[in-house]
Amino acid sequence: IRPPRDGGIRYRGLTQEQILPVDYEIEYICRGNRVIVGPKVRKCLPNGTWTDITLHSRCKKKLYIGALFPMSGGWPGGQACLPSAQMALDLVNNRTDILPDYELELIYYDSMCDPGESTKLLYDLLYTEPIKTVLMPGCSSVSTLVAEAARMWNLIVLSYGSSSPALSNRNRFPTFFRTHPSATLHNPTRVRLFQKWKWTKIATIQQTTEVFTSTLDDLEQRVKEAGIEISVRQSFLTDPAVAVKNLKRQDARIIVGLFYETEARKVFCEVFKEKLYGKKYVWFLIGWYADNWFKIKDPSINCTIENMTEAVEGHVTTEIVMLNPETVRGASNLTSQEFLGALMNRLGGKNPEETGGFQEAPLAYDAVWALALALNKTVAPLKAKGRRLEDFNYNNHDITAEIYRALNTSSFEGVSGHVVFDAQGSRMAMTLIEQLQGGSYKKIGYYDSSQKNLSWFGNDVWIGAGPPADSTIVIEEFRYLSQKLFAAVSVFAGLGILLGIVCLTFNIYNSNVRYIQNSQPYLNNMTAVGCMMALAAVFPLGIDGHHIHRSQFPVVCQFRLWLLGLGFSLAYGSMFTKIWWVHNLFTKKEEKKEKRKHLEPWKLYATVGVLLAIDILSLMIWQIVDPLHITVEKFTREAPKGDLDVLIQPLLEHCTSEKMNTWLGVVYGYKGLLLLLGIFLAYETKSVSTEKINDHRAVGMAIYNVAVLCMITAPVTMILTSQQDASFAFAALAIVFSVYITLVVLFVPKMRRLITRGEWQSEQQDTLKTGSSTNNNDEEKSRQLERENRELQKIIQEKEQRVSELRNQLVERQALRNRRRPSSGTNQNHSNPSPPSSQPDPKSLLPPPGYPNPASDNHSSLPPSFSNSSNLYQADSKISRNHCHNSQIPLLYK
Repeated sequence: IRPPRDGGIRYRGLTQEQILPVDYEIEYICRGNRVIVGPKVRKCLPNGTWTDITLHSRCKKKLYIGALFPMSGGWPGGQACLPSAQMALDLVNNRTDILPDYELELIYYDSMCDPGESTKLLYDLLYTEPIKTVLMPGCSSVSTLVAEAARMWNLIVLSYGSSSPALSNRNRFPTFFRTHPSATLHNPTRVRLFQKWKWTKIATIQQTTEVFTSTLDDLEQRVKEAGIEISVRQSFLTDPAVAVKNLKRQDARIIVGLFYETEARKVFCEVFKEKLYGKKYVWFLIGWYADNWFKIKDPSINCTIENMTEAVEGHVTTEIVMLNPETVRGASNLTSQEFLGALMNRLGGKNPEETGGFQEAPLAYDAVWALALALNKTVAPLKAKGRRLEDFNYNNHDITAEIYRALNTSSFEGVSGHVVFDAQGSRMAMTLIEQLQGGSYKKIGYYDSSQKNLSWFGNDVWIGAGPPADSTIVIEEFRYLSQKLFAAVSVFAGLGILLGIVCLTFNIYNSNVRYIQNSQPYLNNMTAVGCMMALAAVFPLGIDGHHIHRSQFPVVCQFRLWLLGLGFSLAYGSMFTKIWWVHNLFTKKEEKKEKRKHLEPWKLYATVGVLLAIDILSLMIWQIVDPLHITVEKFTREAPKGDLDVLIQPLLEHCTSEKMNTWLGVVYGYKGLLLLLGIFLAYETKSVSTEKINDHRAVGMAIYNVAVLCMITAPVTMILTSQQDASFAFAALAIVFSVYITLVVLFVPKMRRLITRGEWQSEQQDTLKTGSSTNNNDEEKSRQLERENRELQKIIQEKEQRVSELRNQLVERQALRNRRRPSSGTNQNHSNPSPPSSQPDPKSLLPPPGYPNPASDNHSSLPPSFSNSSNLYQADSKISRNHCHNSQIPLLYK
């Protein structure tokens, strides 16, 4: 028998050439810390042959793996992952092409998914013999603790059930690898589904642990890059009631839940109570819960299984593909289905749904294979350096570096799919998308984040007609002007334009008629043109997005502004000019009237031109400095009739500019002053008559009309800007009514006069026929009455002056008589009465002032025999008093 080449087997009592008798046997014993792999004893058979002539037994060195399997706790994944890892170890140790000189042995403890308990167990693993080459933790919280401490002992950490994104930090965990992909691998899948179903607003609720917090931070960054908003973000520690209520209050519809299985039952019990499920809601959960997680009785909740089943119906899970969907034989020479069969046999018929970690079992299986293949890669490089794997200790950096390098370059087909690690040591894998349909999970697609490829089966089922909206659907609806109203007002505006054309034609045709000439026909023509321009502004005033494209709307806005501005300037400006000059001519002092008796027409046109130039200049400055553009006003959302999860968002387009209120204040202020001044001038000249502008009273009436309508309409339309129909109706009808009244008041009386009196001839013809037709003219009568009135006023002033003089004389004579009466009384007491003195006061004989002195007689004095002279004077004085009595004064005025 030829001994093995490694000299690891000794033969007792035998030499190479000896022939052994029948009752002899060979026993194989390995030196040191090696183990026999294969038969340990060879026996000599009676026929002279040996059992197992070919030597299959080998001596292998043991390598120890320190593992922590959570058999209980928040995630009891060790219940299925431990048998899976043991099954992989058996296959690896029986392979002659993988680590032929080594045997892997698993030393494990129950971590209970508790970092505190794991700290004690890690101490036991590190400080008790034998030396562990690799550590294999399970839960993320435990892996965080182990991976952070392992660097101090130069240990490689390979996890099978850790999904925390924090473990991808190479600075913090430099020797960490995992076959369980990072929880962030769910996020690209979630974002892709959000985009598929056209959701742009989501909500999140998480349990406050590091794994879920870091996952949510990564999700927030990814959705932000995709243009998706996280509108609500809620978290809880143990009781999710308040967080679920906040989701309901803030109208969350698409909700991503990040929590462990036990907390998931609490969350969905509250979801049932708040009715946060149904056709309006979609929940995204983690896919590594047990398939019947919502049916497990939990004393911490007070919801029945029926309640939970109703609340979770239709939710979507994203789960890392942990079982290869293809029938491929990988490194272990097993397909995924063969692996499941072998695992079920090892579990002894346990229900997979009630076995923790059943879904992650392929990851634990592939983790052992990844470790074995990586260690197998290190044998040759270490041998070249004069080192062996069994030489590993906690102070040896070289062996750790070789194992790290081998794991980092791992690539093989496992039962969970293709196994490969990224630069952070995380597994790269596909994502399975499932939906709970009728109480059981159905596969609806796969997503490969590395290839960005979504494989969709199209069997997703929704409670409603399709995927719900991410929020209440808001349908934008523009408010347009009522077309019936626009058509009706347009008809009136069109008829008004025709009336303006008729009036303009009439005025131009009869411009040689004296009556028309005396009304300043050119100003009336401007009024007619301005009225037609104002009416033309009604059409662009009613044009909106219903008729034209939005890009053309600013042009329509410009037309509105210019037509209204210029129309007002021409129509109202010409009327204002008339009333201004009438007031200017006939309300001045008497001495200035004659100087301004003759009205020069060019001054009238110049006044209109100034008003028109002011408007043109102001409009040009407005459009250059702050041009008009379109703004959209949003109104309160309205709910349509019916059970629809939609709201109507009414919108209204406006013509506006950046400083619209400032410009309107300037324009309205200027126009308002003109209107007020026009009203004042019309009132001041209401009783004036003039031949040069014979229709100024009609102009005054038109000014009253325009001013009142403008002053009412301008503030009302500013208040009703949000009501397109009312605003248009007020503005358009104000324009139509003011134009109609202006045209009728100014032009219809002229037409009626010419038609009824037949005054169609020109001024020259009228003079030849009648010679002087002004006697029958109202203006001529007015002038004649004014002259008579002035003459009578002069006569009245003269009479009043005469009356004043006569009263002064009466007062003087009365005083003189009072002085004479006492002396005459004294004479009567001593003698008989005698007639008054025959020598009266010379002053009493003088005529009143203003009368000529009587012709002087040849006699210088009256004869003495004229005894009745005093009586005569008394009679005269009585006559004078009667003539000067106050009762006669009214006769003088008459």
